[in-house]
Amino acid sequence: MRMSTNPVLAALAQARMRAAPMFAKWCELNGCSPYPAAPANVARFVSDCAALGIERLWPAIQEIAKLHTSAGLADPTLGGVAAAAIGDLAGIDPPRSWPDDRKERFKSLPYDLQVYIAAHELQREKALRRAQNEAAIARQKLAACKQTKVRTDEENKTDENVTERTA
Repeated sequence: MRMSTNPVLAALAQARMRAAPMFAKWCELNGCSPYPAAPANVARFVSDCAALGIERLWPAIQEIAKLHTSAGLADPTLGGVAAAAIGDLAGIDPPRSWPDDRKERFKSLPYDLQVYIAAHELQREKALRRAQNEAAIARQKLAACKQTKVRTDEENKTDENVTERTA
């Protein structure tokens, strides 16, 4: 395991690996380094441990990210094969309103952003549908009022014609 030359960063990395034993143990069993981790190894870790579910794996993935970013290294969990593996495991569908080319991009977003965006878009779509339904009801009421007015006007004209004939 290669550590940073800065002793503070090395100690921090060791502490983070102890805090995230799932990935460190997996790396040990699979003969790869948890630090720095290759995105392909993170993707394999996610695929191999998929039976645990995203709820159990997500904290371990976040620890991998923290381990690397706290040491000033690139986060191996973002983008590429690692993000695709996480996205496949999470199974969050992109928003229906997004164009197809953006739906593919959605799958490469970090899991926590996918959760936020999907929930936000679902809430927005529900509000939009509710507003459309309310507008349709208002249009129906307006049409009914207009019909009532037309009938009333016709009845008044008929009454006027009858009154003129009898007078």
